[in-house]
Amino acid sequence: MIEENKQIVDNFGRKHTYLRISLTDRCNLRCFYCMPEEGIELMEKSSIMTIEEIIQLATTFRDLGVDTIRLTGGEPLVRKNFGYLVEELAKLGVTLKITTNGIMLDKYLELFQKIGLKKINLSLDTLDKAKSVFITKRDYFDRIWKNILQALEMDMEVKLNIVLIKGVNDNEINDFIELTKHKNLAVKFIEFMPFKGNKWDWSKGVSEQEILNIISEKFGDIEELKNPKHSTSNNFQVKGHVGSFGIVSTITNPFCDECNRIRVTADGKMKNCLFANSETDLLTPMRNGEEMNELIINSIKTKKFSRDGMDVKMDAEHYEQNRSMISIGG
Repeated sequence: MIEENKQIVDNFGRKHTYLRISLTDRCNLRCFYCMPEEGIELMEKSSIMTIEEIIQLATTFRDLGVDTIRLTGGEPLVRKNFGYLVEELAKLGVTLKITTNGIMLDKYLELFQKIGLKKINLSLDTLDKAKSVFITKRDYFDRIWKNILQALEMDMEVKLNIVLIKGVNDNEINDFIELTKHKNLAVKFIEFMPFKGNKWDWSKGVSEQEILNIISEKFGDIEELKNPKHSTSNNFQVKGHVGSFGIVSTITNPFCDECNRIRVTADGKMKNCLFANSETDLLTPMRNGEEMNELIINSIKTKKFSRDGMDVKMDAEHYEQNRSMISIGG
């Protein structure tokens, strides 16, 4: 039992039990909504957490009540010694999850099965090969799709993350829903979110209500599912389909009320929110051998209730002071 004063609780009484750790700011894709067109200045190797430091930090958070850890990037599977890291983290007794672009997934599926990592979020913004090259600037679609099918065959819990952008992939909403007819697959539509350098403009966005209207017009009956506690998506199922779909409505219908998430960037900075401009340096004090618990507990007290205080207009002055998505961790 974790002592009450040794838990990560913000000023709104929200207990934080879910940690997202970015393993690297490097990626083998160049998606324009994530990576600024001019690229990013990569972190110095010396400023990135070592494998041992990631394990140490994860252990500290586990001891403060974190029971779920999601590994992100960049692309987490490009991190050197990833296999060793994930095996060590599995020993912590937490639920392990991963967000990946799927290119290297086949290399690790058997290991994931062995250590009990079953929850895989996979970014796939289009089912059109040519459009995939346009969005990602790389030609990996066939390989990614093959790896998705292999993961499903191995009974992994696969969720496809689709960032919807008007005029780019909004005409494929029902194509993704069609996938859920016979596959035990969850598709997750994500409203286009603003980050430094991604030229955000809500006129390019597709709202939750628009998505539901498009799906119901073609498929008819949509059943609203009971959302798991702390869910970031509103979840649904087309009547008669095996799989399901969800909508992450960060812009039009924020889900911050029950937020239990913390992020740590690859260079060891704790962010209380995806949109937070402020960060707490955990890596420097950890390398100095300092006690981390109070630093983490006090840092969460600065968390704002919703979207780091950004209003519904998502003003550019705020989000342009944040990092680009790729350097935060997906």
